[in-house]
This record gives sequence, C-alpha cells and structure tokens, in this order.
Amino acid sequence: MILSGLCYIIVNVLVKILGQGPDQTIISGLQKYPIPEIILFRSIITFSICLAVIKAKGIPLFGHNKKWLVIRGVTGTIALTLYFYTLNNLPIAIAATIQYLSPIFTVLLAIFILKEKVKPIQGLFFLIAFLGIVFISFSKYFSEDNSISNINPWWIVVGICSAAFAGMAYNAIAKCRYTDAPITVVFYFPLIAIPIMAVLTAFDYVVPQGKEWGVILVIGVFTHIAQIFATKSLHAANTATVTPFKYLGSIYAFVLGLFLFDEVISLYAVVGMLLIIVGVLGNTIVRGLVLKEEKVGKVE
Repeated sequence: MILSGLCYIIVNVLVKILGQGPDQTIISGLQKYPIPEIILFRSIITFSICLAVIKAKGIPLFGHNKKWLVIRGVTGTIALTLYFYTLNNLPIAIAATIQYLSPIFTVLLAIFILKEKVKPIQGLFFLIAFLGIVFISFSKYFSEDNSISNINPWWIVVGICSAAFAGMAYNAIAKCRYTDAPITVVFYFPLIAIPIMAVLTAFDYVVPQGKEWGVILVIGVFTHIAQIFATKSLHAANTATVTPFKYLGSIYAFVLGLFLFDEVISLYAVVGMLLIIVGVLGNTIVRGLVLKEEKVGKVE
C-alpha cells in the first residue's frame, strides 16, 4: 500500500505539472495541457494494458454485468476528471485529502445499493470528516499569514463531488465482484473515458512534444502499477491493517506541494486534513469489523 501511495503521488505531481505547463519551474519547456487530454492519454495507456491482459487470459471482452460495469465507467470517469481539476486549482495535499472522503460516500451509498448496515459510531466519524472540510474551506480566512496558499471553496465543493462519484464507482465495482474479473472492471473506465475525452480534447488539443511523451507515459504506467500494488495489498492482508498506510499519501503530498509548488498550508488546513483522515480511517476500520462479523454470522 505504501508503494501504491508513492506511485499515485508521482502521478498527481505530474498531472499538476502538465496542467500548469510553463507556469511551473519543475520541468522546463512544457506546454500547458487541458485536463481532458491528460485523461485521454492516461486512458489510452490503461486501455492498451487491459486489452492485452484480457486477450491473453481469454476473458469475455465486455464482461457480464454490463449495467454496473457501465455505471462504474461513467462515475469513475467523472470522479477522475473532477479530481484532476482540483489538483490544478488546490494545493496538492488538500486535493488528495479531500479525495479520501470517497470511502464515506461509498458507505452512505452502500446503504441503498448494497443494503449495508451502518453503526451509530460511523455517523460520528462521518461528522468528524466533514468537520475537516469546514476547517479546510475557511482556513485561509482564519490565518493572517499572506504566504498561505489560496483555497477557493468552489474547488473544495468540486473535490467533494469527485469523492461522491468515486464512492458510486466503488459500489458499482462491488456489484461486479462475483460476475466479472477485476481486469474487466478496470477496462470499463478507459472504455467509457476515451470517447468522452476525445470529443472534449478535439476542441483544445495540444500536440505532445519531446519529453512530454515521457511524462504522459509515466502517468499512465504508474497509475496502473499503483492499482496493482493497492489490489495486492488488500488481497494479502486485512483491510483495516493495510488501509492506514494509504493515508501516508497526504504526508507525501504535503511535503512535495511545499517543496515543488511552494504551497504553504495553514495550521487550520492541516487540522482539517487530519480530521478527514481520522474520520475516514475510523469509518473504514468499523466497516471492516462489521463486514467481518456479518461474514462470520453467515458461516455459523
């Protein structure tokens, strides 16, 4: 899970670099890329890898549970698009931490979609997480330090929407757990994203030059590697054991944002980030225990 987090933060940094283009100083001589084009190239790489694996294993190309596979692809595409926009418009640590709200929305939506039961204590953790959002949203106004990076509440809302769509995507994945192979579930993301992003990119296409191809390739490949590491860690150990390591990503993002993008976050925003992590992590642990109890009950 630690290696997965490192891969994801590298992807986030490179997305932010391409999104800023000449406005950043980390990699000189880059053009500014529109978000849809970044997603398009990322999706093409994922599509190619998934297609090769599916053909090699002889798995049905379009799967079985098509309704939920399409829902997974659509909601996943929306979630990623909104998230990449927040990366471009918020400090990278804030954008990454708000995305961690997705497990909260996963649980809330699972009440209706998967008929999951929620413990009262989970409601407390929900409130803690959203209190963290309040701290982050108003952190700039609480601080008198002019060096603090600006945090526009609008992009906080966009980040929350991204987490909500990600939560829906996770529920769709759960619906396909017993009907389709994991690679098929992953395959539906680029299958949906490519035509949508191709249309959006057609109006504002930037022709990649030289080293920009390398940056694009790293984004696509490292995303796939991150997904593999995350999946293997969840399969190899208990969710409650490995999930805490996922939130090291906020620390990586905080450090890299400070040193690479000169993003200074106020103490109030840091407190907000910690509240989100505590709320989400607490909910994840409780949910894991609830699901374990239900599994044991079925066996008995």
